[in-house]
Amino acid sequence: QVQLVESGGGLVHSGGSLRLSCTASAGITSIYDMGWYRQAPGQQRDMVATISSNGNTNYADSVKGRFTISKDNAKSAVYLQMNTLRPEDAAVYFCNARYLGRFMNYDYWGQGTQVTVSS
Repeated sequence: QVQLVESGGGLVHSGGSLRLSCTASAGITSIYDMGWYRQAPGQQRDMVATISSNGNTNYADSVKGRFTISKDNAKSAVYLQMNTLRPEDAAVYFCNARYLGRFMNYDYWGQGTQVTVSS
């Protein structure tokens, strides 16, 4: 069973920074594609940033240049550095681990961490 535990959320002023961390079960980040998603109240869950097992990254247009995803396979951890935060970045942020199977993908989610941005 894949376990994901997020931390690092909180309240920050507009323009500020936060760093989210996701600790995964041992070995997961070197095998699975990892990602951060966010969901605001009444909205769907959207991709923020992903990092593949071999380190390729992808970002939502709204966060390009402001957010950086990284990982440490030795610690089985994934990070999301968020700079120049805006009120519209406020949401619950979820860590995701995705295994690309031959016929289907397997998704695992953390419990989420709240990010609040005051204007």
